[in-house]
Amino acid sequence: MKYKMPVWLTEQGEKVACVEKIKVMQENLEELHQMAQDAFEDGILMGIDPKQLKAFILSLVDKIHNPY
Repeated sequence: MKYKMPVWLTEQGEKVACVEKIKVMQENLEELHQMAQDAFEDGILMGIDPKQLKAFILSLVDKIHNPY
């Protein structure tokens, strides 16, 4: 599934223009979405409360940090 991606910006507010970088980012985010969707569906099939599961998945995103 293709998603409408934002115009990616650098920390300085400049547009990221490299087509390959944009393509890799889109592929990574599509893969991330599919993995989250699969885990969500598995959890529902296991009887986990969908609201609790979605809240936990969102909390994982909040824990992402910049290692650079």
